[in-house]
Amino acid sequence: MAIKRYYATKDNSITNAYKQNFTTRATSSNMGLADVLEVFSIYGQISTSSVEAMRTIAQFDVDSISTDRAAGTIPASGNVSFYLRLYNAPHAYSLPRNYDMQVTALSQSWVEGTGLDLDEFSDSGSSNWANRDASNAWTTAGGHTHSSPVFTQTFGELGTEDLLIDVTSLVEDWLASTKDNHGVLIQLSGNLDSSPTRSYYTKKFFSRSSEFFFKRPAIEARYDSATTDNRGNFYYSSSVQTADENLNTVYLYNYHRGILRNIPDIGTGNIYVSAYSGSTTPTGSALTLVTDGTHVTVASPTVVTGGYVSTGIYSASFATTAAATPLVTLFDVWHSGDLTTQYWTGSISPTVLNLSTANDNLSYVTTITNLKPLYHKGQTERFRVYTRLRNWSPNIYTKAVAKAPPYVIESGSYRIYRIIDELDVVEYGTGSLNHTRMSFDVDGNYFDLDTSLLEAGYAYGIKLSFYNGAVSSYEEQPEVFKFRVE
Repeated sequence: MAIKRYYATKDNSITNAYKQNFTTRATSSNMGLADVLEVFSIYGQISTSSVEAMRTIAQFDVDSISTDRAAGTIPASGNVSFYLRLYNAPHAYSLPRNYDMQVTALSQSWVEGTGLDLDEFSDSGSSNWANRDASNAWTTAGGHTHSSPVFTQTFGELGTEDLLIDVTSLVEDWLASTKDNHGVLIQLSGNLDSSPTRSYYTKKFFSRSSEFFFKRPAIEARYDSATTDNRGNFYYSSSVQTADENLNTVYLYNYHRGILRNIPDIGTGNIYVSAYSGSTTPTGSALTLVTDGTHVTVASPTVVTGGYVSTGIYSASFATTAAATPLVTLFDVWHSGDLTTQYWTGSISPTVLNLSTANDNLSYVTTITNLKPLYHKGQTERFRVYTRLRNWSPNIYTKAVAKAPPYVIESGSYRIYRIIDELDVVEYGTGSLNHTRMSFDVDGNYFDLDTSLLEAGYAYGIKLSFYNGAVSSYEEQPEVFKFRVE
């Protein structure tokens, strides 16, 4: 699973706008339980120089992020990005366009409050523009913040965009306790909020009390958790590939009665692999592998230094030439550093990398082999994707005695959407983060989905997209795989 959402624990809109009498400012009004949040700036309504503003404050469940990191559910700092997400709430009023909105970290604690009125500002209470709770004022009216970091997003011609900002550095500060988590202040940027030359009225977002499950404010953790096990698509080293491209990574999974466990002698340390040729069993001496100075050294050209990936999972990367093992089965023997203990022996069927005289544009047939019609909310499920080339045509012998081999997609992504309205729940993550990239192993592709992301009582669809090197673009596959969450 490469995406987790941590929702707001409290939110509020605070304002110094004039009430309907155009005399009194609503600096003591509270909207803590309103189902939308609001940001605006109004210029010249009372006089030629009057300025009124509304800002949003929100705090998020950072304790759960810390717990998940300690448990290994999300990666360590540097391997995960955190995005602040607020969803646009459509409304019938004027919508500002072509402006910047900024996010800063609040430096003081505050109370959400129970107010509802966003129109006449009739509900008073804390927090509000003047006070952060019933007994304490903000050091700076309108929300006191740290001077840095400051995050900015530009809203364009439409004005209906969601707020989506990378706030990784701030979340890491909260997790490291270099800043206390009091949440964020969201406002129009700089002079647009304090001294505008025109009005920006009004941008609304759904709040945490919204009836719309997928529109609640959240901090979204995104990271690439794909396991790329080349046991099923292992290629011999080729002069037309770079040294890194010639490396193949294979994995060892140590299951004890269905549960992954570290190998006692290895723990989180190094593990070692030697490769042998043979037809049904390893024969002869360990093969001399391609030395890269990191995984295989000149001093030990027959031994690969592998390492710990996560609980019970180890990997090793190496390259070998067809001359060393001419079109035979390759056996990977995993062992201790002193060669006295052999933990496991696997088999690999390497493939020679062939060049092509045509610019192939491949098409595929896909299915999810273990798809169930119904899943229970709160579980993490693994979806196994079987793919074959559309024009694959085996001979009679192959059909009679062998299982059709999967075609491994090395760069494939998934998205999840709600069937009833086609709302994207998990969008394709095919950018630099690759947070919806599918894993693969000898049995093909797969991905894990945390069903707590989904609202119960609805049907959902899975769509897949594969990278097509012929056109340098991802192409969505035609199949839809449907399931329901209860």
